[in-house]
Order: sequence, then structure tokens, then C-alpha cells
Amino acid sequence: MLMNTHEARLDALRKELKTCGLDGFVIPISDEHMSEYVGGYAQRLAWLTGFGGSAGTVVVLTDPALEPAAAIFVDGRYTLQVRDQVDGRLYAYESVPQTSVAKWLEANAPQGAAIGYDAWLHGAKWVETVDKAIAAKGGKLVAVDSNPIDAIWEDQPAPSDAPALVHANDLSGETSEAKRAAVSEWLAQKKLDATVITALDSIAWLLNIRGTDVERTPVALSYVIAHADGTADLFIAEEKVTPELRQHLGNAVHILPRAGFVAGLECLAGKRVAVDPERAVSAIFQTLRQSGAEVVEERDPTVLPKAVKNPVEQQGHRDAQKRDGAAVSQFLHWLSVEGPKGEVTEMSAADRLEAFRKARGDLRDLSFDTISGAGPNAAICHYRVTDETSLTLAPNSVYLVDSGGQYPDGTTDITRTVWIGPDAPGAEVKDRFTRVLKGHIALGTAVFPKGTAGSQLDVLARYALWQAGLDYAHGTGHGVGSFLSVHEGPQRIAKSAGAQSGTDQELLPGMFLSNEPGYYKAGEYGIRIENLVLVEPREIEGAEGEFFGFETLTHVPIERRLVDQSLLTPTEIAWWNAYHARVLELIGPQLDGEARAWLEAQCIPLPA
Repeated sequence: MLMNTHEARLDALRKELKTCGLDGFVIPISDEHMSEYVGGYAQRLAWLTGFGGSAGTVVVLTDPALEPAAAIFVDGRYTLQVRDQVDGRLYAYESVPQTSVAKWLEANAPQGAAIGYDAWLHGAKWVETVDKAIAAKGGKLVAVDSNPIDAIWEDQPAPSDAPALVHANDLSGETSEAKRAAVSEWLAQKKLDATVITALDSIAWLLNIRGTDVERTPVALSYVIAHADGTADLFIAEEKVTPELRQHLGNAVHILPRAGFVAGLECLAGKRVAVDPERAVSAIFQTLRQSGAEVVEERDPTVLPKAVKNPVEQQGHRDAQKRDGAAVSQFLHWLSVEGPKGEVTEMSAADRLEAFRKARGDLRDLSFDTISGAGPNAAICHYRVTDETSLTLAPNSVYLVDSGGQYPDGTTDITRTVWIGPDAPGAEVKDRFTRVLKGHIALGTAVFPKGTAGSQLDVLARYALWQAGLDYAHGTGHGVGSFLSVHEGPQRIAKSAGAQSGTDQELLPGMFLSNEPGYYKAGEYGIRIENLVLVEPREIEGAEGEFFGFETLTHVPIERRLVDQSLLTPTEIAWWNAYHARVLELIGPQLDGEARAWLEAQCIPLPA
């Protein structure tokens, strides 16, 4: 029996592991910067298994006779997707956080096993946890000198050599010099000599640079060591450095070859160096300690300032949202005409939406791969359409589209769920949609005291669903960058609590977040309503202390045909009407003809 492509790759990996003297190997979706989205050269897990999600880990044991001999670990966003894309004969499906790589290896690795890992792709705490689990069976975790996937991946892409780009001060709202001075002050307060910054969006924010090295995230592959005297070392491939970049960075930023980063770490011997365990890979900790540096675990000092957007970034985002909202509204009008004809596919719809965005100008990239889900595919939370999976949008069905754009002045992210006519939707779909809408309104209108964290607000978005015995298996809100990552910490709105989840971070004025409750009926349909919001101060007469609320930033009509108005309170109806009045005010002047007429019809107030 002939092997399929992914079976042959798994077989080749096992042969390579045997040559390396390893009993197994762990493959994450990650790069040297622990990025969410990674360049093509780092898509090792996708190449090996066919999985197209943005989060997951695979463990492969060298002996194929073991049962199980390999497993793939994903969270609730990818429960359905992983089964569609990854061969269950080759990999056991494992769900996190119910289980983990450490627990699986403790249960399934052979006694005394040597399990390999790439220290440039895993965090230090992950290494410590997994090492303990394997040691319990007399085994050990082994850092490989070179990744065995790279040894068998013959056509592996090279890292991007595109030039790094200057992000102008009139877009950033603050100079790089001012940001580096703040980091210098932070280091002095902590009595530290330097900090290692490896998260690509942190580097981009600190130096006011951008790039095209990673699809969907405008960053440049590089590392930074920031020193207490206000200087910084930028390690970046020489072909990426332009005269404009040198002039922009000035003399206080020393530009060094990316390949010299390890040597740069070794030069910190005897220094007190801050490293973020959530954002820096294990190899950095190992190199610093072996070189004689004192490693101090601290959160990357750029993370919180980056999350709290200044007035220029806030206004830039509003401007980007106006253009983006017009493009999405044009698309929804087009879909209302073409969808019921039964000829639009998930792929053609995603392509048409991107075309509308491009026509509005200044689109540099999408902010993530468009989630274009018809019928049962809409029930896959983070579904990624391909030529093989693309369904036709059937008349009288639900269609979900989650999309966003990268503009120089802002990063957008919006989800709309619509009904493809011509008949009226059924009672169940309307009930579920309206409960999601109620949660969306409850969160969007929340008023909360200073010190409130995202985990304390999450219940507002789920309450109406819970009353019907329903829920959804993803977070309710994530942070969003300013022409940076569409998923940006440290703020988050979700059930889970704790430092690593991000939900313990208090919400501060200036933070962008998504508001995106949903509901998914496996095999049938999915619903999600998403707007982006800005945390802002709330003036309340007689308030005892500071209170905050949300400014809604996204303005696109919500599908009125899916609303069961009998489930809405007068307050919720008032919100709906005020929201759509604002949509018409902002988006109306950008549309004309039939699209403008469609928008006006969508924004007619609901009767009180």
C-alpha cells in the first residue's frame, strides 16, 4: 500500500530521529520569537501533518509500533478542523487544556526515553515542565543541535529577506527615542543592565519599524537587546537594512547581523539581564546562564505600553475602521444579491471581500486568513477555507465571515453572521443568534471600576446563552495591535484566570479589545458577532472612584433577519438603533447607488 504525502513525511522523520538517537520529538507551531503567526520557513507542523491552524503541537515517538505512536494537541478552536485535516490513523487527537504534552509523554513515552526538542521553539517553563514529566519515567528531554524536520524538508522556504520598513511618527504617535528612554528608566528602576526583547511586535513597536516577513503581521525578523544607557542592539539580516532604516534608528541603535545574536547574548556575561519567560525561547535562557549572566524573569517592558494606545493610534484606528467598515458593508450588500443565487463559494466570497478592501486603498495585508464559513464549516471556530474544503453558500443557510485588514493607521477584525435567503430563517437559528447578540450588547455596554480584569466581564457575554444551556469554546475578547498583531496581549476577555491566560490583566483606557461571543452547532451552523472596542473613562455622577466603559470602534450592519426581537429588552433595542444610526452616519457617505440603499434599509430602527 502506497503512503500518502504526510504518512511518508512522518516515516522520514522517524528515520531521522532514529539516526539522531532520539526516542521521540516535539514539534510546535512556533518560531524563534514564539510568534502566533510564523513565516513559511517555520511552518514545520503544517508541513508534517497538513494541519492549518495557528496553534498546536505534535509529539512523534520514533517507534511506530507504539500505541499511540504520535499525537496532535489543539485547543477547542480547532477540535473539528484538526479531524478534517490530520490523518487519525497517524496521530491521536488530544485536547488542551484537558491534557498536555507533559502528561501525554509521562503516560506514553517509553521508559528511559530520550525526547528531543528544539530549544529555539519552546519556552523555558515548557521545557522545565516536560523535562520533569519525562524524568518521572527515567527519561530525559534533549535539546537538538539542529531541527530534524529541517533535515528532511527538502523544499523548505528560506526566511524572508524583505527590507524592514520605517513606521512614521505621525502614525506611531511617539518616537522610538522616547520609547527607548522609557525602557531605560524601567531598567534603572529594576537595577538591571539590559533586557532581551524577542517578540517581533514588541521590537516593531519599540523601534517604530514594520516589515513583511510574516504573513498577516507587519513585522521584521530581528532581535533586540536594550541597555540601561538608552542604547539598543538590533540583530537583523544585513539585506533587510536600508539607508532609510539607518537614518531612522540613529546612532543609539547599533545594527548588527542577525546571525550574531547568540554572540550578543554571550557578551552580557556578568550583567543582570531581564528576559520575559512568556515571550523568549528556552535557548536564550540557556545561552545567558551558560555565559555567566544573571537572568531576571520580567515581563517584556514594551508589552503594556504597546497595549495602551496613545491618542494618535486611537484616531488612526477609527480612520482605518471607517474605510474598512465601508468595504465590509459593500461586501455584505454584494452578498445579499449574489448569495441566494447559489453560485458563491466560501473561497470566492473571501476573495471578493479582500477586493473590496483593496479598492478602499492603503490595505497592506489581511490581518489574518479570512474565516469564510458556510453551513457546517461555520461551526468550526477558526475554520480556514481551502480549495478542497470550499463549500457553496446554499440558499436558506447561515454564513459566517471573520476577517480583518492591516492598514498603516490601524488593524481591523470583524465578524458578521448573515442569512443567505430567500426564505426566512428558522426559530432555532434566530434564537441562538439573538442570544449571541444579547451577550455582545451586554459586554459592549458594560461599565466597570478601575482594576477590573477581562475574566470578570466574560460572564456578561455568555449569560443569555447559559440560560438556554449553551456556551462557546473560545475566549470572548483579545487585544489588538496598532498596525501590528491582530491578537495582542496582555489584555484578554475569557473564562480562564491567571497570569498566563492574560485575563488577570486589568483593563486600562487606551486598550483595544474584540467583543466576539458566539455559538456553534457542530455539523450545521456557526454564529459569531464581533466588533472591536476601546477602553475609555466613564464619567458617572457621584461615582466613588474611577470607572471605565467601551467605545465601539467597528461600524457595519448586523444581520437583522436573524434577530428575534421578542428576546430583546427595550434597552437592547435602544442599543441596536443607536448603533445602526452611527453606522449610517459613518459609512453612508462612503457608499452610493444600490449599496447605499441597502445600507439604509439595514439601518432602519427596530420598533420600540
